[in-house]
Amino acid sequence: MSIHGVLGESTSYPKTYQPDTLYAIPRSMGRNEINWQEDKLQVGVDWWHAFEMSWLNSQGISQMAIARFGIPASSPNIVESKSLKLYLNSLNFTEFDSWETVEQTIAKDLAACVGAEVQVSLFGLDAISSGREADTGFLIAHPQGKCIDQALDNLPGKVELVEHPDASLLAEDVDVSASLDQAEKQYQLYSNLLRSNCPVTNQPDWGTLAIDITTSQNIDEAKLLTYILSFRQHNGFHEQCVEQIFADLSQRYSPSKLMVRAWYTRRGGIDINPCRVSDSSLLPQPSRLVRQ
Repeated sequence: MSIHGVLGESTSYPKTYQPDTLYAIPRSMGRNEINWQEDKLQVGVDWWHAFEMSWLNSQGISQMAIARFGIPASSPNIVESKSLKLYLNSLNFTEFDSWETVEQTIAKDLAACVGAEVQVSLFGLDAISSGREADTGFLIAHPQGKCIDQALDNLPGKVELVEHPDASLLAEDVDVSASLDQAEKQYQLYSNLLRSNCPVTNQPDWGTLAIDITTSQNIDEAKLLTYILSFRQHNGFHEQCVEQIFADLSQRYSPSKLMVRAWYTRRGGIDINPCRVSDSSLLPQPSRLVRQ
């Protein structure tokens, strides 16, 4: 009996240290599609967590850790996620004399790939399983604010599947200029229904999206949820999806403050968590949600 299809495909994993496995993708590819002020998309961080981190100590004994990589949104490149997985696997049988050397090596290699300084931290399993999770950001958290996932439940009509994100779904039925003189309000909203597809493999990517916005305009939660659902068949990297949402909300609501953040579920032992803010002072700490 033979196995056909994707289940029969194999991947060759390197068994020796291979930094050239890392594959850079220019951020400009996604930002050119957004067609908005690129400098406003460069404030933020992409946090990556790698849960299958291992290497050898000087005695040849396997070491285990969880890694966090902080890649600045101002970097000219992102790293393709499967290439990162292959790179990390190339460390599995490589000897290092200390944890610090591992951190320094990864930081150097990722910086060379993305074109900017990368923050690398390794956490021992005891550090995140003995009551100190809050200090590391690995304590399972909950998004702040109001979940809008039921905002469409009692409304007539059907949400259609579309091929690409549609910012026109955010449009109000009335003249939005009437709300410009209103006092600003802060909205903290989130949805667990963010879905898009990897543009490389076409595999689905699921995430939780959080929006913290201060604006004088009213936000219709049903319209916002419909807009988020318009990403379901979109082919875009995690970072590009968050930046698209950040750009669309900025143009639609003219906010004085805005944070758009996503926690994506793991694939290949790695999760990606982009965050974009209108001002660096709004940048939160890295965290982990229940689906991660």
